[in-house]
Amino acid sequence: MKNLNALDWVSLILVVVGGINWGLVGFLNFDLVANILGEMTLASRMVYDLVGLASLYLLFMLGNLAKK
Repeated sequence: MKNLNALDWVSLILVVVGGINWGLVGFLNFDLVANILGEMTLASRMVYDLVGLASLYLLFMLGNLAKK
């Protein structure tokens, strides 16, 4: 874990936040991001976009780790 750079950490945090949000949506029908930032506002859409980009980044990084 000590070899992670800032982008790795930010991506991990965003994916964890996204996972928690999806868990809340699935189990409790409660969208925390929409509740805090508003439903489909620019800010909430940016959070959703960043979580999606972070997951793609981590997927790419996982592929690189598998090659090692």
